[in-house]
Amino acid sequence: MQERRSASAVFEARPTVEGAGVHLRRVFGFGNERVFDPFLMLDDFRSDDPSEFEAGFPWHPHRGIETITYVLRGDVEHGDSLGNSGVIGSGDVQWMTAGSGIIHQEMPKGDSGHMWGFQLWANLPAHEKRRDPHYRGLTGCEIPIVATAEGAVVRVIAGEVDGVTGPVEGVVIDPEYLDVSVPPGSAFEHAVEPGHTAFAYCIDGEAEFAPGTRLRNYQAVLYSDGDIVRIETVGRPVRFLFLSGRPLREPIAWRGPIVMNTEEELRAAFREYRDGTFVKRGANIAS
Repeated sequence: MQERRSASAVFEARPTVEGAGVHLRRVFGFGNERVFDPFLMLDDFRSDDPSEFEAGFPWHPHRGIETITYVLRGDVEHGDSLGNSGVIGSGDVQWMTAGSGIIHQEMPKGDSGHMWGFQLWANLPAHEKRRDPHYRGLTGCEIPIVATAEGAVVRVIAGEVDGVTGPVEGVVIDPEYLDVSVPPGSAFEHAVEPGHTAFAYCIDGEAEFAPGTRLRNYQAVLYSDGDIVRIETVGRPVRFLFLSGRPLREPIAWRGPIVMNTEEELRAAFREYRDGTFVKRGANIAS
């Protein structure tokens, strides 16, 4: 018999300022990352005020993590130390593996004054922190949409729903990333690998995400272990992000945009950034 996952904890996204002055809401990160392992941080940068996002995220380094940017509305211009540049547009996803080190910038441009999107940070295991950086860039039309028998509509970025697999594959943490909309008086039931960390973040409407646990916009639930999750609506529709992944259970040494396993590795990373030797290709970083 399948066991429905219950709520382990509920989180409220809290306002904060990052980059050169971007106003956003942090769902989790910098303090509770271990309970979300392998996920480190989720930021919600939905805004209808250009003054809250146009300063953007100028050039900064990353090492040891993956950053996943999902844009609902607006454009984000990006460039990096490897010579890549482009635009993440409405409905697009950029899955960046920083690996051994990359320096990049992300500059939100919005759409008629609106900029809606999310950035997730996922940890890399020790051996993957030394790999060359790379991108998976997905346009909205590359992300399949599934209509379930109970009436939910799901954009499958990573993972599988009703036999349809998302385009992000081969990631070491075996992630699921779903954008789910459920109409009133319906439900979304989904099997989750036992032992994997799973959470949902409500971005519109309201629903029961676990027995006795209702969420509204800007709230997240971290699930306990089990086989399935079931999200049920009554009089209102709901839209949410659902994510799961295999925990790494490794030490975390984290400062700013760099996440390693030890303080010594952190010090080395920032020293290399100051010295101009941070970006590496085809070679292991010192441990």
